[in-house]
Amino acid sequence: MAQKEVYKSVPGILRPFKEYCQSIGLSEGDQIAYYGCAGTCTPFVELLAVAIRGLKAEQVFTPLLDETKAKKIVNVPDIGMQVSGGPAALHPKALVIMGGLAMPDVPVKKEQVQALIKKHGNVKVIGVCFMSMFEKAGWLDTFSFDLMIDATIDPVTVTKK
Repeated sequence: MAQKEVYKSVPGILRPFKEYCQSIGLSEGDQIAYYGCAGTCTPFVELLAVAIRGLKAEQVFTPLLDETKAKKIVNVPDIGMQVSGGPAALHPKALVIMGGLAMPDVPVKKEQVQALIKKHGNVKVIGVCFMSMFEKAGWLDTFSFDLMIDATIDPVTVTKK
């Protein structure tokens, strides 16, 4: 996949994500399904969900790849987008694969993700990771993303008293 643009900060993650979702015609009645690790990926999924809330598409989070545990992402007034809705039936127009799935010791193999993509047929596949995780895990040689956002969290400055 060729690098097109380089952005900075949180808007550098959210803006291209929203623009891509708009470009594929994601709108009310469509569904976008996020797959990631509970806890670590969830806050990033909710942040991405905020970026496209105006599209009024149904958004769903699936922990790891276990679609029996899929939950709706809903707008909670005065809080934001939260994985807190009831169970969700999956019929995605787009899949978002979070980089946490590619982390060492996470029980997900790239071949399982490839099978998931194939199962859902003609869907757009978006990858969102940090620190080149998909590349480091060797996932880019198994399937390609229609859009991949790879952010860097560096440096991390910690100040203590």
